[in-house]
Amino acid sequence: MLNKDNTSILAIDFQEKLIKIASEEVKNNALKCLKAFNILNFDTILTRQYPEGLGDTISEIKGISDFKTFDKTSFSVLEINDLVYKLKNNVVILGIETHICVLQSALDILKTKRNVFVIQDCCASRKDYNHLCALEIMKDKGCSITTFEILLFEILKSSKHPNFKEIQGIIK
Repeated sequence: MLNKDNTSILAIDFQEKLIKIASEEVKNNALKCLKAFNILNFDTILTRQYPEGLGDTISEIKGISDFKTFDKTSFSVLEINDLVYKLKNNVVILGIETHICVLQSALDILKTKRNVFVIQDCCASRKDYNHLCALEIMKDKGCSITTFEILLFEILKSSKHPNFKEIQGIIK
C-alpha cells in the first residue's frame, strides 16, 4: 500500500523549455497530481535538467509548494549525489522526457530494489512512439505503469479518507 511514510514522489524536469513538449492535458494532469500529493503530505522531489539552458521549474509547480529541488546534467536522477538516500521504498515518477530522463531514472531506481510507479499520463516525449516505447520498456523491466487517477484513488482507498473531497475537487 502506498502512503506518505513509504513513498517518494519524483517529478522530473518540468521546466520552462521542456514543458512545451507536453500536451496541455499532460501538464494539467501533472499539476493536479502534484497538488494532490502535496495535500496528502507525500515527500516530493523535483529535478531540473541543465537549468541554465532549459530554464527553471515552471511557475505553476513552484507555486504548489516549496519542493526539494535538485539540479542535474545526467539523464538519470541517481547520478545526483545522495539522492538515492532520500528516496523511500516506493518511488512514483512523473516527468519529461519519458524516453530519456524518466526511463533512465526508473531503471536505475529499480536496481536499488525499490518499487517504481510511472504515471503515464503525467509524462511526455517529443514523439509519441518514444513515449510509448519507454513505457513498454519500463513495464517489461518491472515498473508499474499507472495513471494519476488510478494511483490517487488507490491511495485514498475510500470516500471516508479525510482528504477525499479535496482530492476529488482537484481531479474534476
